[in-house]
Amino acid sequence: MDQDFSVGVEETRTLKVPDSFTQIGTITKYEIMNYFRARRFFVLLALGIIISVLLTFLVGYYRPYSFLQSSLTFYTQWWGGSITFVIILSAIFFGGDSISSEFQNKTGYYLVSRPVRRSSIYIGKWIASFIASLVILFVFLGIAIGNGLYYFGADVPYQLWQSVLLSILYMASVLSFAFLWSSLFKTSVISVLITIITLLVVFPLFDSLLPALVGVEPWFSLTYGAEVITAVMALTYPVHEIHSSTPIGNGHFINLTSFTPYLWEGIVIMFLYFLVSAILGLFVFEKREFI
Repeated sequence: MDQDFSVGVEETRTLKVPDSFTQIGTITKYEIMNYFRARRFFVLLALGIIISVLLTFLVGYYRPYSFLQSSLTFYTQWWGGSITFVIILSAIFFGGDSISSEFQNKTGYYLVSRPVRRSSIYIGKWIASFIASLVILFVFLGIAIGNGLYYFGADVPYQLWQSVLLSILYMASVLSFAFLWSSLFKTSVISVLITIITLLVVFPLFDSLLPALVGVEPWFSLTYGAEVITAVMALTYPVHEIHSSTPIGNGHFINLTSFTPYLWEGIVIMFLYFLVSAILGLFVFEKREFI
């Protein structure tokens, strides 16, 4: 009996805690399964398909010249005009409450009470959200290319692939930004709401009002940096700064300024948001208590 007990103790001592990569892979796997069980993946996939179907119908029925002028204008209007919104939806669905739900539902308490590193939980959840978002992005891209092949054959401009790569970078930065908000709040509703307001209201207001009212470039705005996704699809890359005057009556004019980020500038903005948000979000998650 004593010998059996000592053998059992020795076996217990030799058990190894899974390494970080194994833990991350396990967390990623079960988080993706959770997306399927909660139906959120299928809901967002359906929204992406609905947007694509509406575009297919509108272009096929009305034949707008802005779409059908050339293959480049087609993909610019279809992809460039919609993909940033699809990416933001992905961040809201998959990242907005990914960490805050662990606090709200107390599930994180049971995870960290086991030999699971917090960094593994955070990174695994981020990878799962990135994979799910990537699937949505490629489904939307596939439908766009399918329509493009119908109208223009195999004439797929190289600018589209540049825009796709920039879209993936934007997706990574938006997800990290959403994870940061999700780490800061313990209530899912608040973290999701803040993510929505910031990405769909606050940043776009900065992008439009600062140049128009005071002539200041909103270089600190994530959505401003994402404008390169559409800019690279132009025949010639847009001018960085444009000044114009608009008549307001009685011989008076108002001077307006608009900005388009340089390509390198947009990449730097998106990459810094990805890097800084990821580091800060993980730091906050490591320090917060689950009680």
